[in-house]
Amino acid sequence: MQKGMHIRGVPTSSQSADLARRLGIPLVSLDDVDAIDIDVDGADEVDPQGQLIKGLGGALVWEKIVAAASTRLLILVGEEKLVHRLGDHGILPVEVVPFALAFCKRRFAAMGFPAEVRRTEEGNVFITDNHNYILDCQVGENGKSRIADPEQLERELQSIPGVVGTGLFLGMADTILIGKADGTVETWKRS
Repeated sequence: MQKGMHIRGVPTSSQSADLARRLGIPLVSLDDVDAIDIDVDGADEVDPQGQLIKGLGGALVWEKIVAAASTRLLILVGEEKLVHRLGDHGILPVEVVPFALAFCKRRFAAMGFPAEVRRTEEGNVFITDNHNYILDCQVGENGKSRIADPEQLERELQSIPGVVGTGLFLGMADTILIGKADGTVETWKRS
């Protein structure tokens, strides 16, 4: 740490909290701060407008809350995360309460997005830090997204009882740094 610089972090998952503690980064909760100066995170997909899909790591709701509480959201990705349209990589994670799992799965399928319950490597149901489940919605085929309007899809998914949050991070990123294969970094800034 630079002399005179005091950093405190707000973790977006129990895994990131464990890593921060091992690295000696002091942590606080959202209850301890009025605002967060900057949120530095990654993304699973980035479209040309700077819209994101996040959550393949399983912490999408905490990540979205921290991003919303932050003055600036800085996203770091490699160029393999760039897509023409959100959903090109095929998966949109949606966190749901366990009681609504089958109900939400049926609703997503009726919308044209069949979903599978996320599982751990051992085959158990993946449980989020909120004690919920994640349904991985199939939103793309053969590298082509079926998400015509991300904002409309976000509204429709959020209107389903039992949905806690989606992996759509729309209009949130202020700056995106894209690491290129040649070692250069491209910068995208929201206008």
